Amino acid sequence: MHASLHLPGAAVILGLLCVAHAAGCQDRDQPPGLRPALDATPIASASVHRPDKLSGVSTDRRDSLGRPIRAACVTCHSLRRPDALPTSTAELDEFHVGLRFEHGGLSCASCHVIGEQDTLRKADGTLVPMRDAMQLCAQCHGPQLRDYANGAHGGMNGSYAGGARVRNHCVDCHDPHVPAFQPSMPVLPPRDRFVAAPGTGEGAHR
Repeated sequence: MHASLHLPGAAVILGLLCVAHAAGCQDRDQPPGLRPALDATPIASASVHRPDKLSGVSTDRRDSLGRPIRAACVTCHSLRRPDALPTSTAELDEFHVGLRFEHGGLSCASCHVIGEQDTLRKADGTLVPMRDAMQLCAQCHGPQLRDYANGAHGGMNGSYAGGARVRNHCVDCHDPHVPAFQPSMPVLPPRDRFVAAPGTGEGAHR
């Protein structure tokens, strides 16, 4: 008598393996040269997020729902055209007082254009819209650009199984004026349940 009649569980497992084999795993053990080429067709297209930082700055005011109010750059710069770009943050006045700038050896004029608040300037003088600010980042940060193109840097929102996917913009995570990540504290400190919290007697293992 066939073994499958005595081992119904094994027959079920064998059936599942056959189904998996028919689903496409038959090439798993083949040498790379014999495997069919991977389908490089993207499951779904991904767009790049356009953060509000590209069109305005935050204020210390909030709206009726408690959300921070941002001021568009054109609010002031459409009415006033500066004579020159500052050479240091010490020259900033009014709205931009207190701005930190620590970005290598760059200056304001390395990226900004006088009177064109919605335009940036690349190192070769080419003007690009503010929404394409990633082109400026890519000029110097080649390894990060490579990793971003391969999905290892920058993160993404959405689903790999389909539907809309949105990739983060550089300035979603990095302040363009101070791009290095700043030291931070976790929201909640770690708690060891085997060690009692000082003065409370809580947390002791029981």
